[in-house]
Amino acid sequence: MFEVIVLAVALSMDAFAVSIGLGSKGNARGLGLKAGLFFGAFQALMPFIGYLGGKGVLGWVDAYARWIAFGLLALIGAKMIYEGLQEGIEEDIAAITNKMMLLLAIATSIDAMAAGFSLTLLDINAWLACLIIGVTTFVFSWVGVQIGKNSGTWLESKAEIFGGVVLILIGIRMLAV
Repeated sequence: MFEVIVLAVALSMDAFAVSIGLGSKGNARGLGLKAGLFFGAFQALMPFIGYLGGKGVLGWVDAYARWIAFGLLALIGAKMIYEGLQEGIEEDIAAITNKMMLLLAIATSIDAMAAGFSLTLLDINAWLACLIIGVTTFVFSWVGVQIGKNSGTWLESKAEIFGGVVLILIGIRMLAV
């Protein structure tokens, strides 16, 4: 279960970073709740889709499953580190609409679908794991908006880099198991 909590925190860092940016731009009432709901729901759904896909192909790639999970987590982690070193999308946001929130939720959770494959290798309940990922992302998104409102965007890139490093370390740990 520890691995799921660490994975949940790492996966939520994309949404956390975007939420900080949103909080620094928007003063809409309930923005933290809206960000938490959008990001949390998609961050819970996408790993479950990845888990189902992983279960479907696990029999074919069983001998290489750990290497595939490592590769996916390392690529996702490297992408998050790279994005953490770049300028964020949040700077181009003019208005925080539901359509924009939906697009951001999908964009921040695509990586979680690939990470969901790694859930097939853990001895856990996938429903519970995805619920933990969704709730963790909800909390981090809400907190991110509050941080953004109060202090600007200084933390967003650091959060994304941290999440990327953690995902790479989880991938390395999967090889050792």
